[in-house]
Amino acid sequence: MNNYAVIFDMDGVICDTNPYHAQAFEAFFKNYNIQSNEEEFEKHMYGKHNSYIMQYFFKRPIAKNELKDLEFEKEQLFRVIYKEQVSPIKGYLEFLDDLKAHSFKTGVATSAPKENMDLILDALHIRSKMDSLLSSEDVSLHKPHPEVYLKSAENLQVTPAECIVFEDSFSGITAAIQAGMKVIGVLSSHSKDQLPLCDAYITDYSEISANKILELLKKELDS
Repeated sequence: MNNYAVIFDMDGVICDTNPYHAQAFEAFFKNYNIQSNEEEFEKHMYGKHNSYIMQYFFKRPIAKNELKDLEFEKEQLFRVIYKEQVSPIKGYLEFLDDLKAHSFKTGVATSAPKENMDLILDALHIRSKMDSLLSSEDVSLHKPHPEVYLKSAENLQVTPAECIVFEDSFSGITAAIQAGMKVIGVLSSHSKDQLPLCDAYITDYSEISANKILELLKKELDS
């Protein structure tokens, strides 16, 4: 195994789940007579943790116990909607196999709850290919704080400079940059000009390979 690691966010990175999260939030907000629109989803939902999302849309502080109940209700709606729709972004499974063939360490670092991560990992049969799995419950500070990426590097026994992260959101990219890692922006839900500057961008995984990852990491370490 080489001493490099590739860490994936999940929503919008492994699977294009954002449209299904939007459906779940629409159903959830309808239950509470909350008005929302796509522009608000773009600014205040995609890539954000549920604690932020709920307080923004409910327009009030939400206590920890209430938040836990609201989060479970919304995420259960998502899991019901998405269960029969789980599908990876084009080329992802082949890219993951390419990484493992080149002895990369791999991990998932998501702001989603563990139940969502389990749904996707098991539907795609990729759990055994991951060397670190971190979800919302595993950190106390959420993206854009770098905790989830620093903890991933620790789990993978690599330095931040030996990691490259795939992210699709402003907060996620910010977290990876603050962790001192290189970042590839996945343009599934945002355009380049809506995101912090990344080391590279892809629209899907047919545009990337393990050899390209090695080039990016070695260039960083040699500089």
